[in-house]
Amino acid sequence: MEATVVDLFYQQGRQLRSKELPVTDEQLLLAYRQTGDRESFAQLVYRYERELYSYLRRYIGDRELAQDAFQGTFLQVHLKCETFDPTRRFKAWLYAIATRQAVDARRRQKPHRTVSLDSPPAGLDAQIAEIMGLLESSEPAPDARLDEAERLVAVRQSLEQLPEHLYAIIQLVYFQGMSYRDAALVLEVPVGTVKSRLNLAVSKLAEAWARVDESGS
Repeated sequence: MEATVVDLFYQQGRQLRSKELPVTDEQLLLAYRQTGDRESFAQLVYRYERELYSYLRRYIGDRELAQDAFQGTFLQVHLKCETFDPTRRFKAWLYAIATRQAVDARRRQKPHRTVSLDSPPAGLDAQIAEIMGLLESSEPAPDARLDEAERLVAVRQSLEQLPEHLYAIIQLVYFQGMSYRDAALVLEVPVGTVKSRLNLAVSKLAEAWARVDESGS
């Protein structure tokens, strides 16, 4: 199965809107693995069409690369379906594959810079909602003040410079809305590691936020 064939499954999945199968993701993948049922695979593609592409688009920051990663993710689902553990949630397995695709795409884009891994500063919680609310808008509003636009750029640049293991946590937990437990399953790390990485990642964004304030904007 090549990526172009995934496109065919994607189109077939879109045609299933009126007859979505009343089965779990895990059952669909097992049906595809055992019988090669194309409709089961197409249903999986359809179920995660918007959600997964949105995740990849935000993670990679490029529309075409995100589409390639989406195709690559489901190609890997096909190629590796025999390795899927039925006791594991399909969504976590899917996102683990998608995240690896996104990491590879970012590495091909440009060399990835990192920042120092200091301890999070005190008073971090009060800044999280404001920072994340700023990042959730794709562009500054037309009437945004100059300091708001500069702050948005500074925080986004800081986000791009995070080490990959911290960047992934921000994408999964804050932007994708995953629980700590689900993010831990995707990244195959303990829940405690997810929490500590998340605090550290947000602290770096808070530092970028503070630097803009200190610059006199």
